[in-house]
Amino acid sequence: MNRHQHFQDLHQSGCFIMPNPWDIGSAKLMAFKGAVALATTSAGHAFTLGKPDMGHVSRDEALLHAAEIVAATKLPVNGDLENGYGDAPETVAETIYLAGEVGLSGASIEDTTMQADAPSYPFELAVERVAAGVKAARDLGRPFMFTARADGVLIGAYDMDEAIRRAQAFAAVGADVIYVPIPPDMADLARLCASVDKPVNGLAAGPYLHHSQADFAAAGVRRISLGSSIARASHRVMDDALSAMLNEGSFAPLQHSISGSKIDKMLS
Repeated sequence: MNRHQHFQDLHQSGCFIMPNPWDIGSAKLMAFKGAVALATTSAGHAFTLGKPDMGHVSRDEALLHAAEIVAATKLPVNGDLENGYGDAPETVAETIYLAGEVGLSGASIEDTTMQADAPSYPFELAVERVAAGVKAARDLGRPFMFTARADGVLIGAYDMDEAIRRAQAFAAVGADVIYVPIPPDMADLARLCASVDKPVNGLAAGPYLHHSQADFAAAGVRRISLGSSIARASHRVMDDALSAMLNEGSFAPLQHSISGSKIDKMLS
């Protein structure tokens, strides 16, 4: 089946997990372990470039990375394209056209400005940006799941009521998936799911790591992504191992690694 159609079909029922690779090797490993779809992670990718998250990676860099992840496996890939790499709705549309050209099966666009003094776009502009992205996705002429993100709760710019107001407006202008990262609790996530008639993406990060896939499904979530959680877990291993060896002369943390032959099998 066409990977783009498959990605669209995954959103029709159930609750699936969509892990986030940060390079070709991690994408191949996730596919080997049974992932049904993948998504890029802006933070995880930024780490590989020696950069922090939130607006430090260019659109060209992000799209080149997305193309590499698409080529790494036969799985559909959703692109984490931050705020679309510009403020104007026309820029968001251009980014979606380019996302289609590199083979992505969908993409997420945030309502964040990347500016500390005014971190979220005003409501009306945020909706216009989503509408422009939706139109571009439709213009591609093939299945493309456009995800509209309301990130104000995550970054402390607005509350859950405003997130739901934005989610409903994003759904009304045609967003295929709604995404509000890290609502205060699972009850708020369930309230979000009940407030829109579109699939909702849940993020397994922070306090939500204490919940299971079944918990997300019970709340009404259709898709669970990991963001940079797995990439940061790998950095935890490096941090622990390097601290032990360089501060204490101990290599004990490296006893938890897996064999090179097992890695070779997963990547081949």
